[in-house]
Amino acid sequence: MKILYGVVGEGMGHAMRSRVVLSHLLKAGHEVEIMVSGRAADFLQKHFEDVHKIHGMHMIFEENRIRLGRTLWSNVLQGVTGVPRNIAAYFDLINTFRPEVVISDFESWTYLFGKTHGLPIISIDNMQIINRCEHPEEVLKDREGEFQLAKAFVKAKLPFCNRYLITTFFRPPLRKPDTSLHPPILRDEILAARPTDGEHLLVYQTAAGHTGLAEALASTGMECRIYGMRKDLTGEVVEGSLRYRPFSEKGFVDDLASARGVLASAGFTLMGEAVYLKKPMLAVPLAGQFEQTMNARYLQRQGYGLAADHADDPAVLRAFLDGVPRFRARLEGYTQDGNRSLLSELDQLLDRAAAGVL
Repeated sequence: MKILYGVVGEGMGHAMRSRVVLSHLLKAGHEVEIMVSGRAADFLQKHFEDVHKIHGMHMIFEENRIRLGRTLWSNVLQGVTGVPRNIAAYFDLINTFRPEVVISDFESWTYLFGKTHGLPIISIDNMQIINRCEHPEEVLKDREGEFQLAKAFVKAKLPFCNRYLITTFFRPPLRKPDTSLHPPILRDEILAARPTDGEHLLVYQTAAGHTGLAEALASTGMECRIYGMRKDLTGEVVEGSLRYRPFSEKGFVDDLASARGVLASAGFTLMGEAVYLKKPMLAVPLAGQFEQTMNARYLQRQGYGLAADHADDPAVLRAFLDGVPRFRARLEGYTQDGNRSLLSELDQLLDRAAAGVL
């Protein structure tokens, strides 16, 4: 089939998940045109042909929170040049590719193309769980306003798709039809990793403004392998028990697979990888981003780690480290069969689309 595949450019998790799905589709013989924005475009262009970069919304983070004013202004400025580029891409697709089905990883441009042309649309992402499932009070507590805002946004983003495939390591009850839950999509590097019981803490923090975190980490006396807190490193910098490392995909996966625990924001991709590798996690959601709050609270509810508003408190770090044996015991009960669950259903849906019955 001819598939138009859209990937939202905010964050790298969507691109990493889509890389796995796209590889599967191409291996199955489908023709795929990829529309993507932001850093995700640069990432996918290294792996695939027919990747078209378009303008997409993005967010600016400082001090572990979204800066709404700077985010709005940046999107307005880039939209002036980005929207005409999207229109040009639209007409190019009409005249050349003529897709038969649309797959969207939370990306609006391809969704609108599909709706305009009456094409079947399949949604693959983790965000739709906010709107299409029921959530307990302990997950929503003190965040009802953020939840309702996030729910309205997610609902409006890709309404009335033919099917919603949601990736998740927790399984709340469904409240909408045409929806199914699947374990997180994992890249080959994670599936090939062999977990070991190391003694270091893997720390991944890319947002600016974590001046107190280094002191709190040092106070534990535990070796910490830190990614993202210092930009433009060309080699490892060691300060006592803290080891600041330049990003390397292999190095990061190795450090994750051998870690005693993980400290990071509550982004879905790394959290799903940590759960799969049975690594307890201290999750610190970005302020004002309900999806991350939800992920962190479900992580704690499942017994796989702790959720915290801040990680620069030695008492919080100590509570997490003391709980690691308990979290590990709970993680032993988690299993998933690679990526088979979602990819198998996707193949069936594409067969139905080809037969005109999706």
